[in-house]
Amino acid sequence: MDPGRKRRAVRRLWTAVAAAFALPLTMLATGTPAAHAASVQCSVDYKTNDWGSGFTADLTITNRGTDAIDGWTLTYAYTGNQKLTNGWNGTWSQSGQTVTVKNASYNGTIATGAAVSTGAQFTYSGANTAPTSFAVNGTTCAGAHQPPVTVLTSPSAGAVYSQGEPVPLAATAAAADNATIGKVEFYDDTTLLGTDTSAPYSLSVSGLTVGSHSLVAKAYDSLGASAASTPVGITVASGPAVVASPSQLGVPQGKSGTFSVKLSTQPSGNVTVSTSRTSGNTGLSVTGGSSLTFTPSNWNTAQTVTVTADSSGTGSATFTASATGHTKATVTVTELPASKAYDARFLDLYGKITNPANGYFSPEGIPYHSVETLIVEAPDQGHETTSEAYSYLLWLQAMYGKVTGDWSKFNGAWDIMEKYMIPTHADQPTNSSYNASKPATYAPELDTPNEYPAKLDASVPVGPDPIAGELKSAYGTDDVYGMHWIQDVDNVYGYGNEPGKCEAGPTATGPSYINTFQRGSQESVWETVPQPTCDAFKYGGKNGYLDLFTGDSSYAKQWKYTDAPDADSRAVQAAYWADVWAKAQGKGSDVSATVAKAAKMGDYLRYAMYDKYFKKIGNCTSPSCPAGTGKDASHYLLSWYYAWGGATDTSAGWAWRIGSSHVHGGYQNPLAAYALSSVADLKPKSATGATDWGKSLQRQLEFYQWLQSSEGAIAGGATNSWQGRYAAPPAGASTFYGMYYDWQPVYHDPPSNQWFGFQAWSMERVAEYYQQTGNASAKAILDKWVTWALSKTTVNPDGTYRIPSTLQWSGQPDTWNASSPGSNSGLHVTVADYTDDVGVAAAYAKTLTYYAAKSGDSAAKSTAKALLDGMWNNYQDSLGIAVPETRTDYSRFGDSVYVPSGWTGTMPNGDAINSSSTFASLRSFYKSDPNWSKIEAYLKGGAAPVFTYHRFWAQADIALAMGSYAELLE
Repeated sequence: MDPGRKRRAVRRLWTAVAAAFALPLTMLATGTPAAHAASVQCSVDYKTNDWGSGFTADLTITNRGTDAIDGWTLTYAYTGNQKLTNGWNGTWSQSGQTVTVKNASYNGTIATGAAVSTGAQFTYSGANTAPTSFAVNGTTCAGAHQPPVTVLTSPSAGAVYSQGEPVPLAATAAAADNATIGKVEFYDDTTLLGTDTSAPYSLSVSGLTVGSHSLVAKAYDSLGASAASTPVGITVASGPAVVASPSQLGVPQGKSGTFSVKLSTQPSGNVTVSTSRTSGNTGLSVTGGSSLTFTPSNWNTAQTVTVTADSSGTGSATFTASATGHTKATVTVTELPASKAYDARFLDLYGKITNPANGYFSPEGIPYHSVETLIVEAPDQGHETTSEAYSYLLWLQAMYGKVTGDWSKFNGAWDIMEKYMIPTHADQPTNSSYNASKPATYAPELDTPNEYPAKLDASVPVGPDPIAGELKSAYGTDDVYGMHWIQDVDNVYGYGNEPGKCEAGPTATGPSYINTFQRGSQESVWETVPQPTCDAFKYGGKNGYLDLFTGDSSYAKQWKYTDAPDADSRAVQAAYWADVWAKAQGKGSDVSATVAKAAKMGDYLRYAMYDKYFKKIGNCTSPSCPAGTGKDASHYLLSWYYAWGGATDTSAGWAWRIGSSHVHGGYQNPLAAYALSSVADLKPKSATGATDWGKSLQRQLEFYQWLQSSEGAIAGGATNSWQGRYAAPPAGASTFYGMYYDWQPVYHDPPSNQWFGFQAWSMERVAEYYQQTGNASAKAILDKWVTWALSKTTVNPDGTYRIPSTLQWSGQPDTWNASSPGSNSGLHVTVADYTDDVGVAAAYAKTLTYYAAKSGDSAAKSTAKALLDGMWNNYQDSLGIAVPETRTDYSRFGDSVYVPSGWTGTMPNGDAINSSSTFASLRSFYKSDPNWSKIEAYLKGGAAPVFTYHRFWAQADIALAMGSYAELLE
């Protein structure tokens, strides 16, 4: 996932600390002084998931007062026969119709403006009326005013218009709690198009540019609440066009399927649209609607084209619908084996993801983090992206090649990634000055942002880099072939660090490299100062942004990049499957060149196996501990990052590289290690690359076994540098090859490894490796993990589900003994709360799918199917598959961002950087976002905002889960 970093300036000197990752931040700040019960001010949001005979209730308590709530008891009552079954995130009890919830040990304090969530499951019969009154510590809570419901009713999703033609926007809006609607605004992404103050709410827009547009309606009510609609994607064509939908269609053997055709604009006379197969699988043919006539009166009424598949073929074909004077439309139809319903689902969702009008991609073809722009996770704006997203694009296109036989899109995805996310030589111009005998200068990682800037210490021993020489010998270049971790795709911040350019500024077009995390394990995304990867001192303060992170007498203009190893290893994983699937089709040569590039990426990924400063692995308890002498500085695991940088001035002559001392269980990828060590097409060119990956494979499997709790879940990780500064760990800390156990490696706000998604992501890779090889160690790990995970999974009668979300850890593993591993009887996990998150559920379903395919486990197979069916049948919308999320963490938009007293600077858009800065003040662009008023209302004491997000990685993972199930179990 997405690491956080630190880089510095003076000559070859550098520092790196902290980290973060791309998942919802749900932990809240605590520690405010306790409040008296009489001063409690609160609100309670109550939501249910009801299946007729039972339901789950999710309650969010928000502290609306001026003092913290230190210990809470929530009470409310039902009017029916609802009976408590079990609860979470608190101690639940019921007496008659009255329900009481007392805080758990870990969520008793609710800071001012913060919130905690709790939930339970009930049975009932008859009516299930929601409670209307809630009390916390005996004080009745105010009801939370509900925002209006807003729906963009026109245009329809996927509509195509000709340039200059009016686009009719229309919306419905309904207010709650006897409020009235005051106005409706219409947006193109974050650009306000116009406003209507009376129903019916509408707007006609004629000036939209050629290309894709994401349209949104936003309603405001008389009580100050507002809400935006789900985005609707449309396309504006340069002239009249034929419109076909969907763009992807799966047809089983011996069956027929249909797609619709219409025109984008009203013609002056009749228009004939002819449709035929223009390339591909000859087993597919048009059997209806090959010639359709549209008149000036029915031009926008869809007519049907029928495509029929023969009884034996497979593969895709392109069908082209054309008309004189109109831009053609194409539809890709894939003939599927008769039983492959889940492949049809894959193609359906793939079509939604890749439809330009749906907003998942930039004009350059780069996947955004999410369709929605207002989202704060590791990327702090939705139209940023990460190397994670690129790796999921590669995997998605590999699966597309498996299903359709078309490998051009997989190769194209690698080309996009190589062009925009792997720094070019112009982006890393001084690598030739890198001195492998002295890779970097030590700087300590500090505990909190307000302890920065950190001082460099050249007296601390640093080991040599043992792989730089062999990499240059193998590839003939000093440049590093790895992805930078984060990119501002729309250049919202305005640094303009396009590939090959340095601080081109706010007017630059195209994607811009950026960095955020820099200051220790406690620095959350809410406390970061965004900065450019190429710092030419044009923005920030007098030394750019460098003196926020390191304290020195002088600074040099420089470039610096950070690699997220789990993303690069996922890219290798995708290439492995492309190689396997293409060869099975007799098309191995179609992907061979791209697969070779993945092998090269895996070669450089070995930097993630090294201690940050190339110190010896094991028992390093002070900065003076010994430097490595070569491979003894390698832990052979995938750490949180590796990084490299240097001077922008090619005559200055310095560059640096570092690894990372912190290793997270969730980052490991045994399938990639297997591919890079054992598969001929993916073995690296370097002298020791394949051997290193073979050792890594064994070490990763041991690492999982060492971290496996008594129950079966995988605990956090280990570090060779306690507190990031080679400090002495707590007495009695257990070790893995001399590295110390850390339940929250790398970052603490929120603590790492509390997210069940890390479990699902990582175990899915183990399951793929097991399915491909039958490895006994992998099976033993999975046997225990799957049993635990299934015991914590609920599938309701209506197909909805609950899977683990937040995990709590206690104890530690036994010190590792490879010849006689311990049982870890003292290492435990509990599930604090549950979720219906679709992306995590998809990764979990894939894990179960690959495990069941090899082991034959029937419970794993049936649960995988239930999760896939549940999200498909319950959570679909026009953009994909998604569920609403209540974001209590968005109370942190007002969090202070530490800037030393007296330090002043300016962001590219003019936002001031000083000791009064907050997360929001450094990101004033959010005030133009159509959903900003939700945040404003929440910060003023309103209800926690609810968003339905379409994250690219999650949609891709769902599609991949459907394709994997079709391949292995259908």
